[in-house]
Amino acid sequence: MIKGKFAVLAAAVIAAGNVQAGGFLTNTNQNISFNRNFARDGVIAIDGVYSNPAGVAFLGKGFHLSLNVQNVYQTRTIVSGMNVPAFKGTPYESVFYQPFKMNGGNDDGTKKFRGKAAVPVLPSFQAALNYDNWGFQLGFALNGGGGKATFNDGLASFERVVALVPALLAQKGLATDQPSYSLQSYMNGTQLDFGLQFGATYKFNDHWAVYGGARFNYIWNKYEGNIMNISAPIAGEKVKLYDYFNTQASTYSDMAFYYKMRASEMAGDPASQKTFLEQAAKCQAASEQMNQAKEQFADKYLDCHQYGWGITPIIGVDYKTGKFNFATRLEFTTHFNIENHTKRDDTGLFTDGVNTPNDLPGLWSLGMQYSVRPNLRVMASTHYFFDKNARMANGRQKHLSHNTREYLAGVEWDITKDILVSCGGQITDYGLGDGKALSDMSFVTSSYSLGFGAKFSVTKRMKVNLAYFFTDYKHFKKNYEQDIQGVRVECSDDFVRTNKVLGVGVDIDF
Repeated sequence: MIKGKFAVLAAAVIAAGNVQAGGFLTNTNQNISFNRNFARDGVIAIDGVYSNPAGVAFLGKGFHLSLNVQNVYQTRTIVSGMNVPAFKGTPYESVFYQPFKMNGGNDDGTKKFRGKAAVPVLPSFQAALNYDNWGFQLGFALNGGGGKATFNDGLASFERVVALVPALLAQKGLATDQPSYSLQSYMNGTQLDFGLQFGATYKFNDHWAVYGGARFNYIWNKYEGNIMNISAPIAGEKVKLYDYFNTQASTYSDMAFYYKMRASEMAGDPASQKTFLEQAAKCQAASEQMNQAKEQFADKYLDCHQYGWGITPIIGVDYKTGKFNFATRLEFTTHFNIENHTKRDDTGLFTDGVNTPNDLPGLWSLGMQYSVRPNLRVMASTHYFFDKNARMANGRQKHLSHNTREYLAGVEWDITKDILVSCGGQITDYGLGDGKALSDMSFVTSSYSLGFGAKFSVTKRMKVNLAYFFTDYKHFKKNYEQDIQGVRVECSDDFVRTNKVLGVGVDIDF
């Protein structure tokens, strides 16, 4: 029978991923102006409350406001493989060596798992009140996460343990000529980092301005998942394994009761009584083993929320000279934990009240804008994230080969005094190393993004921004070995994502 060491706790990977709100998933698209031209770090505009807060001091006296809404759609695709070396070169190789083939896998032993993440309405705003020299700012956005990822068919991490079941059944003589398995699995994860930023600027003269402020971050994560109806054919019939072993346990229990009754009837025959008692003991032991086996195939559920907060100090400097504007800002690494608030956890890994490291990485940006002509401007900037200094669950940051680097460029053209068009590009280079920092629950890969859009003057004081951008991610393949409760397995995961964002915003000067 299936021993307890082969417990089907694949749902435990829900915990292993610990999708970060921050870290690999910092959101820099906090304004529609960014969506149409990513290189905003050296631009003087209201969206600079996030990208160039010191430069906002040069907007002029008065109150400036930007309201933005974005629609975000993402897909996450993992092509996962699984080989069991123990079956290589044996009569069972064609069936058990690449077990994903038994449940919809490809001929090469891999299987595709696809998740979708959608944010129909992603809001943000930036506001600034400038005086002669002093200025004050307020901004709100989802600084990290911001989406709900759903895997309706689960993940390879869920399925790998279950994929070993047919081989284990075969070892016990319970498999059929055409072994297979099936399960229902589901994973839904929501990660939100609400960021409320506030700060002040001081303009020394027409060339220099500085900024000091902070962002209050509130993390709200939610994880729901399950594995249900683990099934396999036994004696030519597909059965739910929990029900099968439950029936077997009841049968052996009834037999134990029968032999005990017979033993009680043999008071005058010690030899027969002993035989019946021995049979009763064997049946009772078998019943207990079957009960242990059935629990390995019971439906598993997870329902957990995580909460946490932290404060990010931010400083910035802006320098104007002639046709150039230069700016830099530094966001310090935010150290804090998130706490589990667990309603149900059949995995045993989301203990209620436990805290997990969830630092937000620091960010250093440099930006420049040059006015080629009064109606034509070019921009360039760079971002450097201090990921390796941000504590992540299970020390994932230690496996990064280098910190994240981004390179951005853009151009703006005033077609008329009322119509502006722009476009931009961004290259993101993650230091993923050998991929140990990635899991099928939490991953991102290096990418490039392209965006374009326009700004229209509706009135003298109101402008509307429209923009669209997409991100093309590189494939990243990870090969590794895994010990699944005593069985060595060769695994592979090929990660890739897509990202599309459409947005509209309104800028108002009072």
